[in-house]
Amino acid sequence: MSPDDDGYGNDSGRSNDGYSTLGGTRQTRTRLPDTQGGDGYGPRRPARNSRSLFTVLGVVILLLAAIAFANMGGGGGDNGGDGARGSDAKKAGSAPTAATGTKPVTGKNGSIPSGYAHDEQGAQSAAANYSVALVSADILKPDRRTQIVRRIFATGRVDELETKLNQAYSKDFLAKVGLDESGKAAEGMTYVSRTAPVGTKVTQLSGSSATVEVWCTGVFGTAGVGSTNPVSNDWFTMTLKLQWESNDWKVDSFSQKDGPAPVNTDRTASNADDIAKAVEEYGGFTYAR
Repeated sequence: MSPDDDGYGNDSGRSNDGYSTLGGTRQTRTRLPDTQGGDGYGPRRPARNSRSLFTVLGVVILLLAAIAFANMGGGGGDNGGDGARGSDAKKAGSAPTAATGTKPVTGKNGSIPSGYAHDEQGAQSAAANYSVALVSADILKPDRRTQIVRRIFATGRVDELETKLNQAYSKDFLAKVGLDESGKAAEGMTYVSRTAPVGTKVTQLSGSSATVEVWCTGVFGTAGVGSTNPVSNDWFTMTLKLQWESNDWKVDSFSQKDGPAPVNTDRTASNADDIAKAVEEYGGFTYAR
C-alpha cells in the first residue's frame, strides 16, 4: 500500500497535527439545548455495531503495524540491501567502472592475489592487482622482483621480461632514487611506492587473451630528512596484455603512459615522518570488479 492509499496523508502514517485519523477516532458529539424533551443530546446517532467496531480497530492496528515495520527498513523499498536495489542496481551496473558485487579472489600466489575468473571481470581484477605489484617498492628489490615476475607473467615471457626489468632497474637507476643495489633506502629514509587503481577498461577479449587498461594514482619517492627524491603523487595508465594459462590470467606484456591527471589542490603536504608512518601502518587492498 502506498502512502496515498492508506488515508494518512503523509509517509509517516500520521496526519499533520500528529493524531491518527483512521476509524473515526476523532469524531465528537455536541450537547444541544433540551428543546424537545429529549435526553439533552439532540438527535442520536444509530448505535454502532460492536462487531463493526472491532473490525475497524483491527484494520487500524494492522495498518499501524505495517507502517512501523516499513519505517524500520522492513519494507525493502528504499534501503541499500541486496534485495532492495531494483532498477538502481541495473543503472549502477551499466557504468563501466561500477562495482559489480562479485566476490574477489580468495587465492594468493605469495603476496599476490591469484585464481581469477576466466571472464571479463576476472581479467580486470587480475590487471588491477598486477598493476599494483608492478609499480610497488618490491619491484626495485632484485630478489623480490624475481618472485613477482615468476608469479604474474606467462611462462614463456618470464626470462625475457625479467632481463628487461633488471636492465631498467639498474644500480645507477636505484642510486638516483636513493636506494642501494639491493633496493633498500639509506638509514633514516623510507622508500615509498604505493599504487591505487582508480578504474579498469577491457579493450580486447577472447577466449585465451585480454587487453586491459588500468587508470592509477599513487605516491612515489623517498621519505626522510634531506631526501633528494621527496614523495609526490602521480597519475598514469597501465596497459596489460594477459594470457589465460594454468587456469589463471598471466601477464604477457605491459606498458605505461602518463595521465589522465586531475588538477592538483593547494593542500599542505605532510612531512616525511607522517608519510613514512602511513606507509607502514596502512595496508593495501585486493582489487576486484
